[in-house]
This record gives sequence, structure tokens and C-alpha cells, in this order.
Amino acid sequence: MNNVLITGGTGSFGNALVKRLFTLNEVPSRIVIYSRDELKQYEMRQRFPADKYPQLRFFIGDVRDGERLTRAMEGVDTVVHAAALKQVPTAEYNPFECIQTNVMGAQNVITAALQQNVHKVVALSTDKACAPINLYGATKLCSDKLFIAANNIKGPRSITFSVVRYGNVMGSRGSVIPFFLERRNSGTLPITDPRMTRFNILLSEGVDLVLTALKKSLGGELFVPKIPSYRITDVAKAIGPDCTQEIVGIRAGEKLHEEMITAIDSLQTLETDDHFIIVPSHPHLGLTSQINSFAEFHEAQLVPEGFSYRSDENAQWLTIDDIRNLIETQTF
Repeated sequence: MNNVLITGGTGSFGNALVKRLFTLNEVPSRIVIYSRDELKQYEMRQRFPADKYPQLRFFIGDVRDGERLTRAMEGVDTVVHAAALKQVPTAEYNPFECIQTNVMGAQNVITAALQQNVHKVVALSTDKACAPINLYGATKLCSDKLFIAANNIKGPRSITFSVVRYGNVMGSRGSVIPFFLERRNSGTLPITDPRMTRFNILLSEGVDLVLTALKKSLGGELFVPKIPSYRITDVAKAIGPDCTQEIVGIRAGEKLHEEMITAIDSLQTLETDDHFIIVPSHPHLGLTSQINSFAEFHEAQLVPEGFSYRSDENAQWLTIDDIRNLIETQTF
């Protein structure tokens, strides 16, 4: 990675990735932060001042603007696409705005990367793209399909497109943990449904997965990490052990449990020690040969037919003490 561009680079993931890039043995010579919010760019400059981090460049731009993206990618060899509209209620109320950013924006990233001869592109997905029941999830599924299929139209270019999919980032903006931390002094914590479970991933683990995809991908893989689950009631007990849990009902567009790999996906899903890989289908190659070549490259095994990866059926679970200890080590 000589020159890196991060769309939506001022978000929590972008900040964590930039911090990690500066710890590598070979720090990229240029890191372009591409985002549309000038205030967030100003705040990020304070965290990474120019005198200590001269490799950083800040580009104001929207992924909806293909021409601006193309200009920003001049000389770039690695792209991490993290920009998206992510709030489920906002997407339901403003559907086409979400489509323009998450779907049309994804295609703009692909087109610009092809035009500028980028070598590696990794796009961030979400568990909500797996069997989606809301518009946000549907747009991210479309985005995933676009990036995976982009490998079919690269021609002779030396470029690969891959996707990483993971669940809730612990403590991310709008998530349940900072919400509970804010509400615990009230004595009551609202619970949508006491049966609800979620996957949990640390921001640093999300960065690890992206770096893995950048380092080792043939093109077209969808990487899913092996991460633990938690029960929403256990999160409430960890944060407010003396609080009353008020059942408020599940929200529109919300799943009771998260799913990242469906049983249908099992026919083309490989397993390694640390993650799963959904192998892309190819219009001119048989699935068996595809699976064999990816399995050999990644030293992976095909999962059993009918396998699914759901937060309520997970083999790894966080206890109340685990959750409490993790919260103490994170910054919210």
C-alpha cells in the first residue's frame, strides 16, 4: 500500500484504520481521506496534525460525485470504501437518498477505481445485508453485489474487489452500549425484546479484517469474521445491574437475531481458523472449480451444507463480566 484512499474516512472506522496504518512497518506515502463533512475533517486534523502525519490528505467530496472520486483516486493503489448512509429509520423515510449514496455511490467508487488503475479495493458491508428486511440492508446487499461483480469487468487490469461483512461495532455511534451508558442513571433501561441477540466486534478487529482482505484476496471474496454474540439483556445487566429493564417492543425493520451467512450461502462458503469466506459465483466457471481454487488459495474448507451463521446459534458468547470488562477498555 503506497497510496491509500478511504471513503467516509472521517468516521470511527476511518480514524481507526488511519491510526493502524501509521503503526505499519511500511507506512503508506499518502493517505487520502475522502468525505463530505468539513467539520469532521477539521476534527480529524486535530487528532492527526500535519507536522506529525504529513502523509494525510483531506478531500471534500461525496461518493455520489463520480468525477470528484476519479480525481481523488489519481495515483492511488488501494481503496477502502467505508462511506454509507447507515441509519435504518433515516433510510426508510428517505429511501432514494440512501440508494444514491449506498448503491450509486458504490458504482462510482468501482468506476473511478477502474479508470485510475487502482490495485486493491475493499468495501465495508454489514450484517443487515444478509437476508435484508429493511432498505438500508437492501442497499448494502446491492453494494456487495456490485463490488463482487466488478471483478468480472476489470479486463486486463491488475485490480481486485472484495467485501468484508461484520456485525455491530462495540460502542459505535447510535449503538446500544453508549445509549445504555447514557440512560443508566435514570434507573430504567429500555429493552426491545428480551430474546434479542447480536454479534459483537471491536473496531480494531474490523480493521484487522480489512487488512486481511487487502493482503490476501483473489477478488470477489466476501469475508465474515468469527466473532462472539451477546444477549441484549446481558448488556443491560453489565451496564446497569440495578436498573429496571423495560420491554418496549421490537422496532420496524429490526431483526430479533443477526445473520451474516444464510443456509443458501453455505453451498459456497469456506471456513478458516479466523473467518468465513463466501466464494463468488462466475458466469463462465463452474461453482465447484471456483470453490476448489479459492479453498486452495485460502487454505480453507467448505462448510457443511445448510450451515448458517446467526447470532443466536453462535458457538462464542460474551458473559456479563466479559461485556463489562470490554466496556471498561473502550472509549465511548
